[in-house]
Amino acid sequence: MEEMEEELKCPVCGSFYREPIILPCSHNLCQACARNILVQTPEAESPQSRRASGSAASDYDYLDLDKMSLYSEADSGYGSYGGFASAPTTPCQKSPNGVRVFPPAAPLPPPPPSALAPPPPPRSACLTCPQCHRSLGLDERGLRGFPRNRLLEAVIDRYQQGRAAALRCQLCEKAPKEAAVMCEQCDVFYCEPCRLRCHPPRGPLAKHRLVPPAQGRVSRRLSPRKISTCTDHELENHSMYCVQCKSPVCYQCLEEGKHSSHEVKALGAMWKLHKSQLSQALNGLSDRAKEAKEFLVQLRNMVQQIQENSVEFEACLVAQCDALIDALNRRKAQLLSRVNKEHEHKLKVVRDQISHCTVKLRQTTGLMEYCLEVIKENDPSGFLQISDALIRRVHLTEDQWGKGTLTPRMTTDFDLNLDNAPLLQSIHQLDFVQMKVSSPVPAPPILQLEECCTHNNSATLSWKQPPLSTVQVEGYILELDDGNGGQFREVYVGKETMCTVDGLHFNSTYSARVKAFNKTGVSPYSKTLVLQTSEETQPEEQTLPFPVPLERLQLRRMSPFSSTLNLQPSFPGRSYFELRSSAHQLSLHSSLQSLNSAGEPGASGISSWSVLLAVSKPFVSFFDIKKMVAVAWFSFDPSSAHADIIFSNDNLTVTCNSYDDRVVLGKTGFSKGLHYWELSIDRYDNHPDPAFGVARIDVLKDAMLGKDDKAWAMYVDNNRSWFMHNNSHTNRTEGGITKGATVGVLLDLTRRTLTFSINEDQQGPVAFENLEGLFFPAVSLNRNVQVTLHTGLPVPEFYASRSAMQ
Repeated sequence: MEEMEEELKCPVCGSFYREPIILPCSHNLCQACARNILVQTPEAESPQSRRASGSAASDYDYLDLDKMSLYSEADSGYGSYGGFASAPTTPCQKSPNGVRVFPPAAPLPPPPPSALAPPPPPRSACLTCPQCHRSLGLDERGLRGFPRNRLLEAVIDRYQQGRAAALRCQLCEKAPKEAAVMCEQCDVFYCEPCRLRCHPPRGPLAKHRLVPPAQGRVSRRLSPRKISTCTDHELENHSMYCVQCKSPVCYQCLEEGKHSSHEVKALGAMWKLHKSQLSQALNGLSDRAKEAKEFLVQLRNMVQQIQENSVEFEACLVAQCDALIDALNRRKAQLLSRVNKEHEHKLKVVRDQISHCTVKLRQTTGLMEYCLEVIKENDPSGFLQISDALIRRVHLTEDQWGKGTLTPRMTTDFDLNLDNAPLLQSIHQLDFVQMKVSSPVPAPPILQLEECCTHNNSATLSWKQPPLSTVQVEGYILELDDGNGGQFREVYVGKETMCTVDGLHFNSTYSARVKAFNKTGVSPYSKTLVLQTSEETQPEEQTLPFPVPLERLQLRRMSPFSSTLNLQPSFPGRSYFELRSSAHQLSLHSSLQSLNSAGEPGASGISSWSVLLAVSKPFVSFFDIKKMVAVAWFSFDPSSAHADIIFSNDNLTVTCNSYDDRVVLGKTGFSKGLHYWELSIDRYDNHPDPAFGVARIDVLKDAMLGKDDKAWAMYVDNNRSWFMHNNSHTNRTEGGITKGATVGVLLDLTRRTLTFSINEDQQGPVAFENLEGLFFPAVSLNRNVQVTLHTGLPVPEFYASRSAMQ
């Protein structure tokens, strides 16, 4: 039915035929449209008279018109009128859409008035068919002489009824959907998606009246169409639209040839097209207006929020400053308390000296008075009897007033100097930190199961970032438990994506997991990989080209892990991987061989974690794994240290607030492998005797290291050192320490020896031998010493060269 719609429209008005009449040429016109194009002509120039005269030119014209009507039969039905010459015999020009029309004959100009002029000839009506361009004469009945095409009228009614039953959307680009509503103001049918997109119920479109399609079709048919007239031809209505001039034109304008070379389209079609474009433009503008209103509301809310945040921030700032003032007042009270103690101590010493001197002065004065009385004695024999004793007593008393007796034991000055320069500088530098927008937290790393394996005395783990992750990663943290289901500990922090952990226990189950970090924070943990070590030691060794980075970043642990992968032993000698996935389980099977020995009973599965790194990118030089350094990273343990120990620098730097020696241990215990660490002397005052070495977990914490049988140590001053175990001092060696010196501790549990060095030179012979069990790094010091721990270091040259010679 849609294809025949154009055949049911009048070629003059472009609408469905209304009261159609049949012309003699078999074409149809609306009765009203035929009345509009009817022209009065003289009788002598009527088509009948021309046909009766047998004019050859006229025959040619009708023959030509018959040929041109062939083109109009295939036309869409919308008529465009081209410009023509005034003579009807002149062939017409072709309009842009291909429809050719002969204009009616122009009326003759009136003759000049004259008394003897003959009366005007009788006139008859003439009608030119807009499709075949034949000029048709009308008899005395006029248009009533043409029969009415009631069949076409019935077809149009049936077509409109069927179209009203299933009206289609006028804005759908492909396969128009059934219309849901019609806008009476826009005179456009909309389906529901097009209505929401092109005619939203907001802005100026909210006032439009939307009706059902059938009702809209009836109201469109019954409502009179507003027809505007041409400005150049007041009696002509606009029927076409010139695309180049962007203005509606009438039939007469086209006849005059003003738009002969322009593209002309039907007025109704362009009307609907422009309405659709305006509706879409209004839709976008309405969206912008809505966004502007929401933005204004947001700005007003921001004003209120800024005021509230300002009050809250001011209160927070005042509270922070008050907290600083309170802390300063508390520190002031503590310092004043120290000054008062110093004041009382000085007064006590001076008062005691005054009391002592007063007593001695009284004794001396009494002796002097007695001696003066004896000198007054006139009896020589009596005087000589006591003179020797008095002389000795006088000399003894005089000696008692010797050096130091009349010297003050305490000065009047207070040897306290408040160092407030750093605090004043910090106060001057106190400022707000400008917060910056941070990047997202990295995604959890993915363990590369095909590259994870164990061999000999190590377990190799490999991981990567998720393939679709675009978040920048600054490094990774690898954690391993103690092999007995205990807490996880960090064994590697760095940028590499492969790590080999050495020094594991035999016949133990270890769990490993990885997480990534950047400036924003730390990612969740990866899936946990469970490693089962073997029970037997393989004698062969394998050389692997792994480079050894010697740096470590400090970072705290974050959230717990989420899921687990089990790595189980299969059969010796071969390795294979099979990844099975289901909705709730992931299992990984592998045959693994790991070389280690069982840990000491009671050690809770704690062993040394020596980490070797393997990277995927090429390196220029490689190292033999037998010559590589087994490094362990650890720090001091605040939980097991004496209460007087003071920690700083992420528990890598320690000192003490007591004059007595106090002991602090490392976090990691060693039972196997070769391990080396150093301690740098940051402060060394008044020649104390700090001690360095290893100890059991239950060593005495309030005595010098080595005083009991739970520690093996070297204590050293500024000139010499001694080895001490169970309060036994051995091997006095010249060479001491000062500020900036470095003390090295080398624990070789393979050979069961302990060796010390100062400034990378071995200090004395091998200090202790036949060491077995679990040992923790240990230090004892007092308030005159501060040291910093350095771990993850290679074996010193003096030991490496000696091992090579052996």
